[in-house]
Order: sequence, then C-alpha cells, then structure tokens
Amino acid sequence: MKKIFLFLLFISQFVLVKAQTNGIVTYTKKTYMIPMRDGVKLFTVVLSPTNNTTPLPIMLNRTPYGADFPIEEDATIDVEKLNPYYRNMAKDGYIFVFQDIRGKYKSEGTMEIHQPLIHATVKNGIDESTDTWDAVDWLIKNIPNNNGKAGIFGISYPGWLALVGSVDPHPALKAASEQACMSDLFLGDDFHHNGAFRLSYGMEYSYEVEHDKTTDSDFPFPTFDLFDWYLKLGSLKNVNDKYFKGTIPTWNNFVKHPSYDTFWQKNSPLSYIHYPQIPQLHVGGYFDQEDMNGPQLMYDLMEKKDTFNRNYIVLGPWNHGQWSRAKADSLGKISFESNTAVWFQTLQKRWFDYWLKGIGDGKFAEANCFQTGTNEWKTYSTWPPKNASKTKLYAHADHTSSFLKPNSTTGTVSYISDPAKPIPYRTQPIEATYGYGSRWRPWHVEDQRFVSTRPDVVSFIEDSLTENLTVTGKITAHIFASTTATDADFVVKLIDVYPAIDNKSILMSGYQLPVAMEVFRGRFRKSYSNPQPLIPNKPEEFTIDLHEINHTFLKGHHLMIQVQSTWFPVIDRNPQKYVPNIFEAKESDFIKATHTIYCNNQYASYVELPVMK
Repeated sequence: MKKIFLFLLFISQFVLVKAQTNGIVTYTKKTYMIPMRDGVKLFTVVLSPTNNTTPLPIMLNRTPYGADFPIEEDATIDVEKLNPYYRNMAKDGYIFVFQDIRGKYKSEGTMEIHQPLIHATVKNGIDESTDTWDAVDWLIKNIPNNNGKAGIFGISYPGWLALVGSVDPHPALKAASEQACMSDLFLGDDFHHNGAFRLSYGMEYSYEVEHDKTTDSDFPFPTFDLFDWYLKLGSLKNVNDKYFKGTIPTWNNFVKHPSYDTFWQKNSPLSYIHYPQIPQLHVGGYFDQEDMNGPQLMYDLMEKKDTFNRNYIVLGPWNHGQWSRAKADSLGKISFESNTAVWFQTLQKRWFDYWLKGIGDGKFAEANCFQTGTNEWKTYSTWPPKNASKTKLYAHADHTSSFLKPNSTTGTVSYISDPAKPIPYRTQPIEATYGYGSRWRPWHVEDQRFVSTRPDVVSFIEDSLTENLTVTGKITAHIFASTTATDADFVVKLIDVYPAIDNKSILMSGYQLPVAMEVFRGRFRKSYSNPQPLIPNKPEEFTIDLHEINHTFLKGHHLMIQVQSTWFPVIDRNPQKYVPNIFEAKESDFIKATHTIYCNNQYASYVELPVMK
C-alpha cells in the first residue's frame, strides 16, 4: 500500500524548456482546487501536451502521497523526463491528472485509511467513488481539448483508489487499472495475513500516513537495526502507552478490532465491489511484499459476474509496483532474463489506447502471467487455468517430501517455539520499512538458508527433479499440527531449492527461493470472526492459502516445504497463551511451546499444487 514514487525517479532531472510545436515533446503544468459535491476542494495537477489542440483522453491518478510536481505553474516538462510508467503514453498524447485525496497534502477535508464505499446506502454519503465521479465531471467540463473520455490507474493505495473510483463510475470514465491494490485488510494484504498482525509494516505505515496530513512521516526510531527495538517493545499495548498515545486512528482500530468483526467486513472491498462496471485491468506481482493478494482476490471476485468480458489480469515476477520502473529484469538475485517493465508498459498503453482512443482491435488475453523458472510470459483463457491437476506434496517425518502419502502411523516432527527468540523474517539488519538502505522490497525472494538450520524451523525436501515441473494456480497448504499451548502461528513456505552445483549460475548454487509463503494464526482455524483457543496436544488441520503462482521447478532442482512459527517483526509475536485481544496481552502471556507437525497416514501434512499437464 506504500506509495510508488511516481516522481522521485525523475524529479532531479526535471528541466524547463520552451514550448515546441513539432509533436508532443513537452507537457505544461496547471493546478486547480476542484470542488466536490459537499464543498470540499481537492488539489489537482494537470499535465497537458503543450500547445495541443487535438482532443485527447484524460488519465487520472488519485493519491494520498502528494500529487504536486516541484515546478512552477505553467512551466513545461520534457516528455523524456516523465516517469517511464506512463512515458510511452505521454509521447502519443494524453492529459495526465494527479489529485490529492481529501485530507492529504494540499486538499481540504479529513482522511482515514481505506474507508468503505457508503454512497449507495447512506443518503448524501461521500466516499472515494463520489470524489472520483466529481473530479471526472469537473475535468471533462473544464480541461481544454479533452475527448470526453477518461481512464483511471494507480499502484498501491492509488490502485485501490482506481478500483473504488470505477464503482458507479461517471459516464466519461471508460477504463480502469487497479495495480497492487489492497483487498481485505484482515484476511490478506497490508495489515494482517490470515488474522496475523503485520507489526513493523502496520505500525510504520499508519504513523506515516496519519501523523501529519500535510506530508509523510517517518517514525523516529532511535536505532538503525529494528529487530531488537521491536523485541524490546514487548506487548503491542506498549505502542499506544509509550509512543502513539491514541493519536493514530488506524492503530486504534487495530486495537479495537482484533478479530474479523463488522468493522473489517464493512471495510473490505469484497463487501462493496461486486462486478466490473467498466473494463478493468488487475495487475499484481508474485513477490509483492505489500499487496500480493489484492489483485488476485479482486480479479476472482469480479470475474464471477463478468458477463461483458471486461475483466482482465496481469501477474508478473514483481515486488510492489516494480513494473512502473524503467527496468525490471531482476529482483534481488533472481534474474527474469528480460525487461518485464517495458513489456508491461507496452501492454498498458495498448489497453488504454483501445478503450480511450479506439486504437487497436481490443483483443486482450484474459490473463497474462509470467512464468518464473522458465522466465516466459504465458497467456491463458481462464485464470487460474483449468487444465492443471491438483497434486499433493507430502511432508515426511524423516524431513523429506514426496508425492507419496506417508505410510507411518506415528510420524511427527516437533520443535520449540519461543516468543522471546523469534525468527527474523529476513536477514539483519531490519531497517525501517521505508528508511535509508531498507531491503524491504526484495525480501520475498531472499535465500532461506539463513534460517533453515535453526532448530525452530523444520524443512521437508524432495529428491531432485528428473524433469521440469510447472505449477500454475493456487497453492494451498494443509498442515496437521498440535501445540502444548493454547495458540500458535504457522508459517508455511514452498521453496525451490537450486542444485548444489548450478551450472547455469554457479553463484546461485544451493539457493533456496521461496516461491510461495504465508502465515496463519491458529485461533482463527475455524472462524476469523470467532477465534477459539487451541486445545493443548490435540492435532488439528490448518488450511493456509499460499496464493497463486506460475512457476517451473527446473530439472535438477528440489521442492521443499518449510514450517516455522515466528516471522519477526513483520508479524507480531503470538503470545502462544490464548488471550482475547493480543493487542492487550501482558508480558507474562508470552510463553514457550512445543509445536508438532504430523506426517503420518492418519494426519498427513501436505501442500496442494496445481501441476500443469
């Protein structure tokens, strides 16, 4: 949900140039305060091709992260200095509009993170959908040389704004692309994953957005490496007691709503978005460290009622918004072997050119999904593809995995989980999420060997593959486990283990690439709305959605299942003693526990894989 710095890539390169008339080579800046239906005015920047008289479509990007450009009113900008995210569109002519949402930066009003849409049920209700409608209406009527058509796009929070802006849209709004959009903030994305709270991200992001409406705020940490700082923080109740003092509305909501109650349900787009009212292009990344789940969930939800065939999805090998950059040929040490950003930006231009300019035949693949491993783009008529066969990869008590169910009647693997000694989710130092030198962005592809030898991490590895194995679609873990305590978290990873000697790239030898991983908080095994303590020493099944991937495990590689119970500080520490509200847990509630993973014929733990035929 964190902002994609649409402007920082090129702010330092901005140049002022004279208006030219030989094609679209410069854009001119204008600013406006656009009135909404309740009288609140929103600060808006309009970039129009200089001296253009040809009617062009409007491309709208609404943001909580600051819409303004650091140049004077009426100044001109060289098109080559615009962000590569939309530069190819700019060269062919669009009117770009950037708007501060109400309550942020230079706009009037008040803001609280991700408020639900209410205009359909509350008389005179105001929300981001109505603000989008009002903005489009004003722009169409007042911006010279527009062709009467508008599109909306954005990444992260602006992606959610593009999604909700396309609900009950203005007649002139003809196409939308939500990219890296959040979905349900309790079930997945941003603040919780399957009920487990995302501590470092949730604390730092809510402070950043809500501490000061006029800017983004960095929490004043006293140290660079935050692992020990978060550990010494202790119980989550200390955040308000020692630091926030009740001043951050979103944090207060975390504390008040520790389970999936009506607050989270009403705030979920799953409850107020039902079908694509205009053509919708969902865009997401398999390795998105913030909003991996949103595009997948929203595409699936809207696809069920897509009677007009205007719901599409693109999934790439990206972290959060990586496709917006000039170059995206790798992530961390993982090479994609091509510039996937240019590929996407070309597709994005084709998409909006067709819906807003009538250019092209409109024949878009239902799903464009990059296949990691082979590093190829694939197209599918349905997503996930229907010709995948569900196959079970089982964990065995001897720490192996295979496609054969265990024969043993007693096989188990146990480990001790100690909240006082949590497992880091990435190698230290743990920098501030958006701080100097932060390695937050590529952590989803980090080599897992840094934790694989810990006694509180258990791994189950398969023999090396004799042929390629392609897995395309939803990955689901079914873990049978018990604990000596009354609550527990389970983190499950599906890992591609490279050969001991990788002839393709010797430096990648033995690399443990997590292709899918997720956390689940045990208290929610039966219901997210009505959590229940675990019964000590009772084996229970924990079904964990590991999301959708498209990956080929190459010949000579190994498949590995890995399980652990802390992932700190991206996930808060489960006390392991059941308390009704973990945000109010006492220090004495944090206890050691022994967790047991069952690997036998009666209780067979496995990961379900959609293997392509």
